[in-house]
Amino acid sequence: MNISVSQTPPPLLSRDMVLPRQRGLYFGGGWHAAEAGRSFEITSPGSGESLGLVADASPCDVDRAVAAARAAFPDWRDTAPLERARMLRRMAQIVRDNARELAMLDALDCGNPVAAMVGDAAIAAAQIDFFAGLVTEMKGASIPMGPDRLNTSVREPLGVVARIVPFNHPFMFAAGKSAAPLAAGNTIIVKPPEQAPLSALRLAELLEDVLPPGVFNVVTGSGRATGEALVRHPGTDSVALIGSVGAGQGVMRSAADRVKPVLLELGGKNALIAGPDADPEAVAGAMVAGMNFAWCGQSCGSTSRAFLHADIHDRVLAHLAEKICAFRPGRPDDWATTMGAIISPAQHQRILGYIETAKAEGARLVHGGVVPEGPETEGGLFIEPTVFADVTQDMTIAREEIFGPVLAVLKWQDEARMLREVNSVEVGLTCAIWTNDLAAAMRIAAAVDVGYVWVNEVSRHFLGAPFGGTKLSGLGREECLAELLSFTKEKNIHVKFGPRAV
Repeated sequence: MNISVSQTPPPLLSRDMVLPRQRGLYFGGGWHAAEAGRSFEITSPGSGESLGLVADASPCDVDRAVAAARAAFPDWRDTAPLERARMLRRMAQIVRDNARELAMLDALDCGNPVAAMVGDAAIAAAQIDFFAGLVTEMKGASIPMGPDRLNTSVREPLGVVARIVPFNHPFMFAAGKSAAPLAAGNTIIVKPPEQAPLSALRLAELLEDVLPPGVFNVVTGSGRATGEALVRHPGTDSVALIGSVGAGQGVMRSAADRVKPVLLELGGKNALIAGPDADPEAVAGAMVAGMNFAWCGQSCGSTSRAFLHADIHDRVLAHLAEKICAFRPGRPDDWATTMGAIISPAQHQRILGYIETAKAEGARLVHGGVVPEGPETEGGLFIEPTVFADVTQDMTIAREEIFGPVLAVLKWQDEARMLREVNSVEVGLTCAIWTNDLAAAMRIAAAVDVGYVWVNEVSRHFLGAPFGGTKLSGLGREECLAELLSFTKEKNIHVKFGPRAV
């Protein structure tokens, strides 16, 4: 999104200043211990240091949280829309007021650089304000039926919404993705990622006196059990997930028993396509920006396949070597760091495995591909930004979502063949097209099987523009009016009037 944020570091912001005081489950306006005191430990991916224990919710704990959200729903549903909007705008301001603290917390917890995370807080606040402004747009329609009859439809909130958010932008998703369900009159239970739950807990602390008890709830849990309990629970009416394809398929299966509506933003193996007339330096900059190297490529929207026309291929790679040097792994809580850490040891090893597979399959390593050494990365989970050239679409790194800082560069000359390769993967989230030929841009935009296309732009989201994917990349659209309406149900009311007075 087009958000400008100052990244000047505050004078002092230590780890102890930003960690949440509360580590329990938040529901019904209060903090609760998990059943039998269950908990799990959080470790900072940037240093390997412990960030303490967090409550591990059992199915019984989920029952209690759902009951609290259910009890709060009637009053929140009946709250005047403009009053809901007023409370949401207060929520947005609180997010802005605490942006640096929340950014530092996410840096410690998920490994993304603190300077980049300040932008996440700004985006979350903008999303909350955006949906606060749409509360009166949940409109129905009247249908002409002739005299003595009125037929109209109204939109009503669904009830209790379960929001399951991922580790790559934990605070932005916990806060910003709560806005549409709340604006529509639903109560919500947020399930933060087990790898990085602390900013959601801090958000709950900040909102204790803002929203009525039970309207906003946070349930932490390790493994899949907590999330599955929320999805399957008869008291939740809708499930929204941002996550992997496998996670989305699991949610759909679990929600099917009660035919619950789902909103899914899932994985991507996104293409950046550069035409023969594109500026090689601009394309190189777009490749770096589109890969989201700041957060190690851990983004569903990362353009991890770059299709460069043969006429500019070598010049783009030359410029890429210059631009990629701006990203150097380092401590996420250092305001000078430009590239953070990988979320977990398992993901770290998985990414390194893809790098070795790419070498074995014949891809040419042109940058990175190693674990950096030095005091600024000691104890953390880091990988240098990695670029492979001479990649073909049958190679593993061109077919599978790595969710790491690995960019595959493919060369093309024949447009039809290139488009077949772009569309050959099972996911279809985004695509970036770089060309000065408007006809070619629109032709390619129409041909790529994705949900979101940039032309001479990359990686940015715009509030009001529907974001979502095709194929296995998900269902529904976010960041627009359609997201708000997805958390409502439509009811038709037909009235026949009595006999006319004579």
